Amino acid sequence: MTQTFSSPSCSASDEQAFAMARKYVWWQAPERSLAEPQLFLAQIMTLGTVEDVRWMLSRTPERDLRRVLHNPPIGVFNGRSWSYWHLKLDCLPVPPLPARRLPE
Repeated sequence: MTQTFSSPSCSASDEQAFAMARKYVWWQAPERSLAEPQLFLAQIMTLGTVEDVRWMLSRTPERDLRRVLHNPPIGVFNGRSWSYWHLKLDCLPVPPLPARRLPE
């Protein structure tokens, strides 16, 4: 099921969002990053500075952040950020960190 993100932080018309996309999803074009809000938000949730997280929180509904936690991009979160965001967003208990599965 595709989830819709309503966050203005994911808008391609926002210059600050473009700057954040370049900073946190550096390996692809900002337009593509903003079209993938789940990855974009997860990167900020994991790597963001205090100022950048404040920017994200001021523009992103909590429901969008919860959606990221419910269906996270594999390999983005570390243990510390995974636990922090679950506690901050009251998504308890904290489930195990998602991991890649390699074929046998």
